[in-house]
Amino acid sequence: MSRSLLSPGELRERAGDVLLHHVAGPTAHEKRARIHGAPGPRWFGPERPVRVVHADASMYVGGLAALLLQSLHPLAMAAVAAHSGFQGDPWGRLQRTSTFLAVTTFGTAEDAARAVERVRRVHASISGTTSEGVPYRASDPHLLGWVHLAEAECFLRAHLRYGRRPLDAAGQDRYVADMAQVARRLGVERPPETRAELTALLAAYRPELRATPESRATARFLLSEPPLPAPARVPYAFLAAAAVELLPPWARAEVGPPRTLRLILPLARPGGHAITAALRWVIPPPPVPTG
Repeated sequence: MSRSLLSPGELRERAGDVLLHHVAGPTAHEKRARIHGAPGPRWFGPERPVRVVHADASMYVGGLAALLLQSLHPLAMAAVAAHSGFQGDPWGRLQRTSTFLAVTTFGTAEDAARAVERVRRVHASISGTTSEGVPYRASDPHLLGWVHLAEAECFLRAHLRYGRRPLDAAGQDRYVADMAQVARRLGVERPPETRAELTALLAAYRPELRATPESRATARFLLSEPPLPAPARVPYAFLAAAAVELLPPWARAEVGPPRTLRLILPLARPGGHAITAALRWVIPPPPVPTG
C-alpha cells in the first residue's frame, strides 16, 4: 500500500520548493547554484553584515515593509505603477527583485556588476508624468536614494526584530555601509554609511512623503488581495501584519491598512516570529561555494 501522508522531511522539501518557485522563479535551484556556487571573487565576504541580513528569513517581512514605505513617495510610486507591471505580474517583479538582491549580495563580482548594469539600463528608459502633472525619471539620483533608504531601513528593522542573530550597533553601521556600495553603483549620490546617517536622511525625505491613489491601490493589493491560494492567506496575513507594524507610526497611518489587518495588528510581533521561524524551517540552505 502506498503512503498517502508526507513525512516531515518530504513536507519541508515540498514547501521549500513551492516557496522558492514563487520567490525566485521556476529555475530557482539553478539560480541558487550559480549565485552561491560559482567560483570567483565577491563584492562581500562571508563575514560581512549584508550577507547575514539578506540570508535571514526576516527579509520576507522587511521586503514587504520596504514596498509599502517606498510607495509613499509620489514620484517613485508613479514610476512603479506605470512601468513595473506590479499588479499585472507581481511574482515576476518579486523574482527580479529577489534575484538582484541575491546576486549583488552573494554572487560573483562579475555577475553582480552585470546585474547592476541591467537595472541602470532599465532605469534610463523610464520616465513620465504623475497624475498631478509632475515629471519623473527612474534614474533620478534623488528617487534612487529614496528607494535605497527605504530598503536599507526596512531590511535592517526586520532583521533587528525577527532575525536569528540580530546585529549589534557596530554591525548595523557596517550593514548600512555595505548597502551603500551597491547603491553608489546604481547611481545613488552620497548614500548613508552609518545607522545614524540612514535615520537622518530618512527624516530629510519626510516632507515629500504621502499617500496617493496609486500608493493606496498598491497597499490594498499587497495587504488584501495578494495572488495566493486560500491555504496561504492566513500565514500571509500575519506576515503582512508584521510588515505594517514594522513601519514608523506616521507611515503606518499613511498606508492605511485594511480593517481586517488592523484587527490582528496586536498579534503582529508573535505572528511575525512564528512566520519567520516557519520560513527558516522550509527554506533549503544555499549551495556551498565551490571556490
